[in-house]
Amino acid sequence: MDLSTDYLGLHLAHPLMPGASPMADDLDAVRRLEDAGASAIVMRSLFEEQIEGEQLGAARHLFGHCESAEAATWFPDTDVFALGPDTYLEQIRAIRAAVHVPVIASLNGTTPGGWTGYAQLMEEAGASALELNLYDVPTNPDENAAAVESRLLEVVAQVRGHVALPLAVKLSPSFTALPHFVRALELAGVDGVVLFNRWYQPDIELESLEVRRTLHLSGPSELPLRLRWLAILSPFTGLSLAASGGVHAAPDAIKALMAGAHAVQMVAALLQRGPQHLGVVLGDLRTWLEEHEYASLQQLVGSMNLARCPDAAHYERGNYMALLQSWHTSPAWRT
Repeated sequence: MDLSTDYLGLHLAHPLMPGASPMADDLDAVRRLEDAGASAIVMRSLFEEQIEGEQLGAARHLFGHCESAEAATWFPDTDVFALGPDTYLEQIRAIRAAVHVPVIASLNGTTPGGWTGYAQLMEEAGASALELNLYDVPTNPDENAAAVESRLLEVVAQVRGHVALPLAVKLSPSFTALPHFVRALELAGVDGVVLFNRWYQPDIELESLEVRRTLHLSGPSELPLRLRWLAILSPFTGLSLAASGGVHAAPDAIKALMAGAHAVQMVAALLQRGPQHLGVVLGDLRTWLEEHEYASLQQLVGSMNLARCPDAAHYERGNYMALLQSWHTSPAWRT
């Protein structure tokens, strides 16, 4: 069974890999992921704020305290980050020396600036590819959707201008016209997109009247959103597509591949069950393909996308209407 796939120009043994997470912080965990069969290693993100914070600190040292005291509070305390800008580069080199699979570094930022030049240092450190996470929550009522997209595209263009290595962009699902933005990314020289990053969901502590930060790991219920957009994007784009979020078992991965994914990233299931779970999912994927008489993975990829649909918009709206009409009240409502 040929499970190989091409993702970001990298020829991988199969599509399963750990997504950006703390798993790549520990070399022992990285080796265990490779032993379990991971086709690549995706590192956690280095943030724009970390790089700019370090640059701000250097500016203070060189030029004195010329900025306001409040400016220092704009950046998170460096103690909250597992890897700083320098140690991140060291970790890239260490992982490359420890494993034989590609290593995908990750940058996270939303505004154009000098921090984007850090991508070149990641390339020089040995990264096989780069994942740029555009985690952006628009809060300015004076910035319209076109301005948001223009700003993010400028970030992409700056990163693309600093590196020649393969570049993927990790997106949120909340763009007004996601297919149009993906096409703009392709024109900007991006090699792939990752669907999707997950919004931070705040809660409120009623007694202390504080915002509660709680990290909720993804579950399979989040997969259908990825399936919808993979199926819509797959027919018209030449970009590599990766599913991230909601993949916990082989059936989840199979659905993502059928919808058009070339790679499948797993995080929550591996954090909960350990690196060896990737090997379990890989074995189940191989068994399913053999039992259903597929000759290779490539026969599966995109087989359930909307390429043969004459009007994807009408198809989506038709499904929406049919779904709403499918609900019937329970007997309790009729008594």
